[in-house]
Amino acid sequence: MALTDEDVREILRLIDESGLDELKIDMEGFSLHVRRGGNGFGAGEEVAPPRVAPRAAAAPVPPGAPATPAAAAADAVAPAATATATADGPTVDAPMLGTFYRAEAPGRAPFVEVGTEVEPGTVVCLIEVMKMMNSIEAGVAGTIVEVCAENAALVEYGQPLFRIRPGGSGSS
Repeated sequence: MALTDEDVREILRLIDESGLDELKIDMEGFSLHVRRGGNGFGAGEEVAPPRVAPRAAAAPVPPGAPATPAAAAADAVAPAATATATADGPTVDAPMLGTFYRAEAPGRAPFVEVGTEVEPGTVVCLIEVMKMMNSIEAGVAGTIVEVCAENAALVEYGQPLFRIRPGGSGSS
């Protein structure tokens, strides 16, 4: 039985909510090793990097994003944002619960602003889940007409993050 991306996200969520310090999962075609580590491990302890069997292309981690032992595992399973059509145009919806960031670091320019033209692969924001940064792509071509979420706010799965006017031509 193969794990889906949703299964892996649920496992990581459960680890975060539990008191577990370490979890190893080994299955055919999939291996995951996660260790919780606040300020580091004790003297002489070895840090095992996570191993994730290839499944799909990994989402790129933007420069400046913090590297954590489980970051590679999360990026390998980070889903693309979904685009939902509404009467006001398609929205880029949060593919997961987490903290929404408009820029790759404090003080940096946002990935997109109202009026920015985007393509389906354009990174529009980051969502942080358990100290792992996940790049979120527009998913559709068009022009950003509204930012629907507050920077550094918690967003829910399926919550609209941006509203896009389809086509990518023109400005607001």
